[in-house]
Amino acid sequence: MNKLNREKQAQVVAALVEGNSIRATVRMTGVAKNTIVKLLADLGLACAEYQDRVFKNLPCKRIQCDEIWSFCHAKEKNVPKEKKGQFGYGDVWTFTAICSDTKLVPSWLIGNRDQENATIFLEDLAGRLANRVQLTADGHKMYIDAVEKAFGSDIDFSQ
Repeated sequence: MNKLNREKQAQVVAALVEGNSIRATVRMTGVAKNTIVKLLADLGLACAEYQDRVFKNLPCKRIQCDEIWSFCHAKEKNVPKEKKGQFGYGDVWTFTAICSDTKLVPSWLIGNRDQENATIFLEDLAGRLANRVQLTADGHKMYIDAVEKAFGSDIDFSQ
């Protein structure tokens, strides 16, 4: 099996980081589309493993949480009946936490916009912080119970 050398890998990653599409990166680098997609998936796993290992005892003081909506295959309302409820079809939400001072994203989660995922997300965030923080979020009800479960009373929370 052929292996993409480090120099070519760096060229592909640089093109993607600059905002180029996968197809544009294929044209610019001469690397096959499937190779770029595999490299991107491997890079994502490496970044997630790095974040899990290194993002501990963070000195953040002010954090804002929000969700970003997207969809896979089709918007939830347009998913074919035979695909409803199947992973990879319909609405997808990316929960994000950002430190207001450093712009660091100490925690993120991809899932449904529900109580279960909000709790998992905030418990992960709480486990990465060294101090009591000021946390702000939008007015979605799921955050009220999730913040209580993740932080207890050791937080300054507002919506």
